[in-house]
Amino acid sequence: MPRRVDVYFSVMSPWAHLGNVPFLAVVRRHGLEVAWRPVPLGELFAETGGLPLAKRTIERRRYRDVELSRWSQKRGRPVKLRPAHWPFSPALADRAVIAVAASGEDPADFVVRAGRGVWEEDRDLAARETLAELLLACGHNAERVLARAESEETAAAYQANFAAARAASVFGSPTYVLDGEVFWGQDRIDLLDDALASGRRPYTASE
Repeated sequence: MPRRVDVYFSVMSPWAHLGNVPFLAVVRRHGLEVAWRPVPLGELFAETGGLPLAKRTIERRRYRDVELSRWSQKRGRPVKLRPAHWPFSPALADRAVIAVAASGEDPADFVVRAGRGVWEEDRDLAARETLAELLLACGHNAERVLARAESEETAAAYQANFAAARAASVFGSPTYVLDGEVFWGQDRIDLLDDALASGRRPYTASE
């Protein structure tokens, strides 16, 4: 059986966007099963001691810009530091990922396109029509997916992902979880790749 990686993230996260393509390369290399688990990031921050960008100190905000510029160059992705439609409510976009997966289709292409829409193309991912265009471009039935994304069932799944994230000791986006081992951040993808290649036992933290 293929090994599984759970990905906890939000489409509003620039770090998730930067990690999507290299992570998918790891997925192909190791034949992984992926469970995409979008989470309400604001709630996750509130529960785990994180702060939204506007509430961080100026030093931390400046350093974030520097890091985004470094990783944008390294990943070959022209990330905009000040997207036209950010911050925004990511709930519908996140829940669209859940809806695609629940329909039995692979949401990976939509995840990639959604990230590019925010961080490279200045698209409004809170707008239903924008999401419909991206879903159609990925070959999905946009209206069916969005109707499912807006359902109570998908809202419950979104909150279930939040509960699963808390249980897995996840506190940021993106976080890749392999056999209970947490790899936080797109800059840990190489370490995830190494763990898969070596077949080692997962590292766990002691209290």
